[in-house]
Amino acid sequence: MARIDQASSSDGTRIAYRVDGPPEGAAVLLVHGWAQSGSCWGPEALRQLSARHRVIAMDLRGHGASGAPSEGYSDPRAWADDIEAVLAREDARGVILVGWSYGGLVLCDYLAEHGTHRAAGVVLASAITSLGRNKPGAAVGPAMKRVIPGALSEDPREAARAFTDFGPALIPPGQAGMGAMAQALLGASLCTPPSVRGALFRRDVDHDATLRGLGIPVLFQHGTADEVVDIAAARHGHGLVPRARQSWWDGAGHALFLEDPARFVEEIEAFAGSC
Repeated sequence: MARIDQASSSDGTRIAYRVDGPPEGAAVLLVHGWAQSGSCWGPEALRQLSARHRVIAMDLRGHGASGAPSEGYSDPRAWADDIEAVLAREDARGVILVGWSYGGLVLCDYLAEHGTHRAAGVVLASAITSLGRNKPGAAVGPAMKRVIPGALSEDPREAARAFTDFGPALIPPGQAGMGAMAQALLGASLCTPPSVRGALFRRDVDHDATLRGLGIPVLFQHGTADEVVDIAAARHGHGLVPRARQSWWDGAGHALFLEDPARFVEEIEAFAGSC
């Protein structure tokens, strides 16, 4: 049975998270993307991954059930301390850190500030690793460009239209049985305060040096048809990390764990077993 808990970050922000799987299992931390929550991973991927691992799925600050402070979203240290607070509360070491989309950037914040003392390996799934103009690790696709600025609007109709149009980039149309999950992702996006959605993009950070300095293995997973984060961002990161591995999913989109949960989990488990 899942356990719901929370940790207090360095600035007092409450960081909510859920734990699934055997307490003695090797820990896997799941860090979701922009305007989502720890529920985004879907029941099937969580079920499979938690069969052998202690899976910790956190809600980023301003998202899901976590606290939403009025500031701190442009401070790499705040993001880093959020992760450290969760891992410290769980007394987790030898963790496989998994970051999806914007979650990859947050993991880089963590690694830059706290190092790898708790981590055995890193999985960057459809992830950015930097943010700002002319940064290769921040390359986004056409769907991400289209959703802005509508998704940042205070007008609920405009925001709802933007995220509804954005939905097929997360779950391609025609995927059997995914209608409820698509609506859950839409709901999570609209439940993220507009001020938070916008604040996450008002950053300028380059983690190329962080990636170059990593001494632990890193797996890059990315779909070749991802229209949210361009695969060029992953290829760039892969070229920087000394112990990098890659898995390019031919024809896949942005949410690999929803498109093919079994493959997603199999690759993470194989990676974890080799770290």
